[in-house]
Amino acid sequence: MPFLSSPSHAPQSAKPVPRHLLLKLFSSRDGVRMDVQSAVRTGALFGISQNNIRVTLNRLVASNLLNKAQRGCYTLGAEGVAFAQQVNHWREAESLLCSWQGDWVCVNTSELKKSDRKAFRARERALSLVGMQQLSADLYIRPNNIRNGVSAVRSQLHSIGLEKTALVFALSQLDDEHEGQAKRLWNTSQLEQSYRESAAALETSLSQLPKLPLNDAAKASYLVGDRALRQLVFDPLLPAPLIDEQLRRDFTEIVKAYDKVGEDIWFKFLRLDGECKTG
Repeated sequence: MPFLSSPSHAPQSAKPVPRHLLLKLFSSRDGVRMDVQSAVRTGALFGISQNNIRVTLNRLVASNLLNKAQRGCYTLGAEGVAFAQQVNHWREAESLLCSWQGDWVCVNTSELKKSDRKAFRARERALSLVGMQQLSADLYIRPNNIRNGVSAVRSQLHSIGLEKTALVFALSQLDDEHEGQAKRLWNTSQLEQSYRESAAALETSLSQLPKLPLNDAAKASYLVGDRALRQLVFDPLLPAPLIDEQLRRDFTEIVKAYDKVGEDIWFKFLRLDGECKTG
């Protein structure tokens, strides 16, 4: 995946990476089309040069992440569509959960090559995206609270970069020591605090956005919204009693509301250049 690294702790005013910025905007809703003029104007909002944006567009097309539908007009390519589906998985994540019976989904990576750095990075990213933590050497674990259990987690892991030769299985009846260790792998108090703080930041921004000029509103909604989206994309989706599930659900609903407002702002911003037609 092009930018699915763990959530950044950089300040919200930090300049986004051009590749990340463009892909996120193309993935924000179905059927986004953007011409060079709009992409350049978007980059200018964040202090990104015209040349940088043009080079980035060409590289995204070469990687099949974008498709050049006609001269100067771009849409998501095949790889970009797959990327957008993964990024937007957070929207339905809560509906894919079930009650936890105390068992675990595990991944054993002992037979996988560690010398292949590209494969190793893809593996680590995939494990992080599904909320896995390392219990012991080569053994990663998460609560089995995903609907359809091991098969669903296995399929998701394979689709986002885990080698198909990795052993994915269910585990239950751990001894007391390892059970306690497993439950402490996630900093749940920090997670709950992040839900509260991020929800408050989104509500504050929602009250400010209508008062801002369009350019400022577009920039602010991207920076604030992107941080919240990263948080949800990498949320481990832990069950009760490990975490306050309702707190997470409330945060998710606020993110959805903010995302819709941001989508409307960016639609207006991009429309200033007129519609990019593909045929």
